[in-house]
Amino acid sequence: MKLSSDANELLEPGKLTRIGLDDVRDIPTIKMPYGQEVPIVHASAGIRRIAALSYALVWTWQEHLRACEITGESPAKSIVVLIDELEEHLHPRWQRVILPALLETVQALTKQYKLDVQIIATTHSPMVMASLEPLFDPEKDAWFDLNLVDGKVTLEKMASYRQGDANAWLQSAAFDLSGTGSIQVDEAKDRAAKALEGSRLTKKKFLELDRELRSLLTDTDEFWIRWRFVGQKKGWL
Repeated sequence: MKLSSDANELLEPGKLTRIGLDDVRDIPTIKMPYGQEVPIVHASAGIRRIAALSYALVWTWQEHLRACEITGESPAKSIVVLIDELEEHLHPRWQRVILPALLETVQALTKQYKLDVQIIATTHSPMVMASLEPLFDPEKDAWFDLNLVDGKVTLEKMASYRQGDANAWLQSAAFDLSGTGSIQVDEAKDRAAKALEGSRLTKKKFLELDRELRSLLTDTDEFWIRWRFVGQKKGWL
């Protein structure tokens, strides 16, 4: 399993170790890119979360197989995994890899035991959504949008998954944001856009909006292309 937030920094399992004289547990370690083996309890939140979820899935299945040996029953042919707030407390770098890493564990189980595994996960992270785009199979996978309509929670299956990147996801039906910047920036751009579309835009009003935009927008904001085109065309810039 690839426990890494960087394709060039692959993290591998290390040897078992002890972390103190008064602790007799054998603690798994992670071999870091710089060569040191770090006990899993001292690893980052991202590594711990991925390892814990993967371990829980494998451990549950192994315990199920042992129970079946004792009872004489046939092993289950499917598993459903429920995960709430998958990205909780994780740095965005780890939000990009946690679900793909978990799916890698699932693929190993399905290949070895011919087991069907269904993962149902909730998230508020555009990074998690974007990370699944290369893996999303519309024949097998689906994403559902939860909304509050007339005081009731509704669940809607969405038709299209691919958005492109995290910013696009933020402005999609998944998050319903009008922009990805601050509220002040979005409101200023909205006022400026409406002014450009109107028929009563004066030079004075244009320059007032221009000063506001300059105080809020970065030099590389795409809105400048349209704004400067109109301003130069009218001779106001």
